[in-house]
Order: sequence, then structure tokens, then C-alpha cells
Amino acid sequence: MTEAADAFVDTLDSDQQSEVLLDLTEANATAWSNLPCGSTCRVGIELSSLTDDQLTAAKAVLKAAAGTSSGAGYDQISQILLADDVLGETASGYGSGNYYLAFLGAPSTDGTWQLHFGGHHLAVNLTYADGEVTGTSPFFIGVEPSSWTADDGTSYAPMDGMRDGMLAVLGSLSADELTTAKLSESFSDVLLGPDEDGEFPTTKEGVAVGDLTDAQQQLVLDAIEPWVDGVDDTTAASLLSTYESELDETYLSYSGGTDLDTQGDYVRIDGPSVWIEFVCQDGVIYTDQIHYHSVYRDHTRDYGGEFSF
Repeated sequence: MTEAADAFVDTLDSDQQSEVLLDLTEANATAWSNLPCGSTCRVGIELSSLTDDQLTAAKAVLKAAAGTSSGAGYDQISQILLADDVLGETASGYGSGNYYLAFLGAPSTDGTWQLHFGGHHLAVNLTYADGEVTGTSPFFIGVEPSSWTADDGTSYAPMDGMRDGMLAVLGSLSADELTTAKLSESFSDVLLGPDEDGEFPTTKEGVAVGDLTDAQQQLVLDAIEPWVDGVDDTTAASLLSTYESELDETYLSYSGGTDLDTQGDYVRIDGPSVWIEFVCQDGVIYTDQIHYHSVYRDHTRDYGGEFSF
């Protein structure tokens, strides 16, 4: 990972390096958003300002960090950027060039630093300490349109795997379990989006995963996995093992309907560590489609645990 980071930095001139190499501070780390707000809400260098060689090196950083599994990691990130290009065909302010990359702290194998990448519908925050990944969250992902077919005939639906996992676990609940899992609040967006660091509810709500059958518990774990898979395989396996060990103390809840196809349909998984929200919103540009927002956080590992909120 550090080799890819160093190779990218070596392609930049001094002014560009000053945009990319920033201090690991709370202000810089929390400068992310799901909105198409460009550099007003983010730090780092804009992809559209890079030469072809620099952009290739930047993508190599993301591939090294996020892994190369189909439908996850770099592949999923690439599809979110493609979706923004689709939006950009009909509305201004969108496009794959409007994403920002920064290193907070110097990339190294013996220090603490963060890969900070994002733009509209995407925030990737990976924290490293002494060569190990210590935090893979906050991770915000959203997409509009939720599915499309490119001119070459390729079909894309980058968040369908996440949605399908949630549908499977909701579909496994009995009528009584659904009643227990139903939240009284309504949600038009995720609760713990940007600027909501550390604002986890003090009380967990919904149905206790520990009260579900073994098969249902496996579905919960399967539902968590697509969010965890946005990093290298070793780190993903370690995190998933931790979340599996905490399933008895994890809660599943929802609001709205369980079909995840209507504005306000919302699902939450809240454990001692893991926090995942998935919500459906009416389309903003493609008004005939639902689009998705989701955030993955970890109660103790957001930003590698470097800050107290």
C-alpha cells in the first residue's frame, strides 16, 4: 500500500503534493460528505486535475487499499464514479473527476496515516498504523441511478448486493420478530452521516440477533459482509470475525417497509462494534427510480480510533 502511495506522490509536482499530503487531524479526517459539494466539504486533490499518468497512479492506490474483488472494493468504487458520470450527462456538478484523494499523515509502514477519498455518494476512510489497517470506517456509499446500462451494453447495479443481503435477513423474520424490529422513528436519510461522528444512539433498538435462529444469524452476518469487503481480504476477514463474535449483542431494526423499494425504507444493524444503515430515497435526478444511501461505521474503530468524539 505504501509503495502505491509513494508512487502516486512521486508523479506529482510540489504544489500538487501539498494538496495531497496533509496532517492527520480531526478536522481533515472528518472533512467528508455524501453531497456533490466538491472541495468546499473535502480535502485532497481533485481527480480531474490529474494527468493520465497521475490518474493511473491514483487508481493504483485505491486498488491496493480497497482490494480487487468483483462487486466490492475498487470495483464498487469505480461503479459509484461511473454512476456520477451518468448523472453528469443530465445535470451539472456531477462526474468522476469531481472526487478527491488525500493522505492524512505520511504513508509509511511504521507510522499512523489515513487514506481519505471521496466525492458525491462516496467517502472512503482507511486508517493505517505500523503497516496494519486499524480502521475502515466511516464508509459512506450511495448511488443514483441505482442501476443503468452503459452504451456498451454493460449493466451496473453497484449496491444491489448490499440491498439483497438486507432483504434476505428482513425476509427471514417472523411476524413477531418484525414487530420487535420495527422502529418508531421515520428516516429520510442515514442517521450517522457526515458530521455525526460519535453520535451513536445510547440504546440499541430492534430485535436481538442473539434471539434469532442460527440460519437467521448467518443471514445477518452475510448482510454485514458487503460493507466489510471494501478493504483487503485479511482485514475484511478479521473484522467479520469480530462482528460474528458479537452477534449475540447485535440488534437488527427497520423503519418503513421491508421491500427496500420506497422512500423511507430503512434498515439498521447495530452491534458492540458494527453499525450499518441502509435507506431508500426518491431519486433526485432520476425521479422515476429509488436511490440508496448507506453508511458503515464502527463504534470503536472509526478513523482507527484516533479521535474521541
